[in-house]
Amino acid sequence: MTPVAPWILAPGRVNLIGEHTDYSGGLVLPVAVDRGVTLRWRPDEHAIRLRSAAFPDTVVELAPDGTALPGLAGWGRYAAAVAGLLTEQGRPAVGIEGRVSSTVPIGAGLSSSAALTVAVALALCRAAGFELPRLQLAHVAREAERRAVGVSVGLMDPAVCLLARRGHALLLDCATEEHRLVPLPEDIAVVVLDSGVRHRLEHSGYTTRRAELERALPALGGARPSQVTVEEAAAAVRVAGVDEVACRRLRHVVSENERVRACVRVLESPGTPDRSALGALFRDGHASLRDDFEVSIPELDLLVELAYDQGALAARMTGGGFGGSVVALADAGQAEAFAAAVADEYIARTGREGSGYVCATADAAE
Repeated sequence: MTPVAPWILAPGRVNLIGEHTDYSGGLVLPVAVDRGVTLRWRPDEHAIRLRSAAFPDTVVELAPDGTALPGLAGWGRYAAAVAGLLTEQGRPAVGIEGRVSSTVPIGAGLSSSAALTVAVALALCRAAGFELPRLQLAHVAREAERRAVGVSVGLMDPAVCLLARRGHALLLDCATEEHRLVPLPEDIAVVVLDSGVRHRLEHSGYTTRRAELERALPALGGARPSQVTVEEAAAAVRVAGVDEVACRRLRHVVSENERVRACVRVLESPGTPDRSALGALFRDGHASLRDDFEVSIPELDLLVELAYDQGALAARMTGGGFGGSVVALADAGQAEAFAAAVADEYIARTGREGSGYVCATADAAE
């Protein structure tokens, strides 16, 4: 049997570029960060019992095979979905008793839900001496979110949580599942600027945006958005008579795939990366999310502008949108001061409790 681990740490993630592309088989470039979900656990023969530091009065209790009692709600739905899916994959019915704590802000666009599902999945697998390949486990975590809250998310979040390496971004093709690590410059820091506006994907426009995009996909004749250019996509939807809203959703996704490729080329170019090129790509990406995909909000738009005003190398909204955070790239030596300056100005302008913090990149869940 696999040796029992006393704890699992699953990182959150920040997506550098490649937003709303994963569920149409596109390209993404996320990093895992040093804010995550920790699950301290021990085996239990009789049940899966989980407590959360954030909700100390709530106990999630399931049968060892993941069968939930009636009325299960809240974050317990994620745990039940993970356990049930692992049972379907052949995991022996072994329970655990555990306590969950998190440093990932909920609803900030840093994928707290994927970190939770991955942490629970790894703990249940370790307890039962059961192993799955990491990408297969990522699919379990992805399906758990759909089963728990009815949101058909992409593969990016659990994949980077399970495949990341410190000092690197993960380039993932969500259609072929081909992936590789892309080194990040040591002199550039990743900064998260939190708007303080919270979102929940099941209550946002996420599902609507996905449906709007899918109206345009048949016009591509079986090709994926990552396989065509903006010009080719525009011609295809014009011939097919696709409605204007669906056209704009597709234009964002196609152009965003192109930006991912361009960003990787910049980062992998010999010598010092072209910082102005990174800035232009992030600006264009944010404008596309704001205008073509319509998932930004005024607070995120303001944070992007404040970030550039304070000397950011690059900045754009990150995550599903409708709230959440902005990712910025800044000089490593100035990153802490930069984050504080943007947060202070944002609070002064909006009165919201926004915040800024530097994120170190992190290894995959372990």
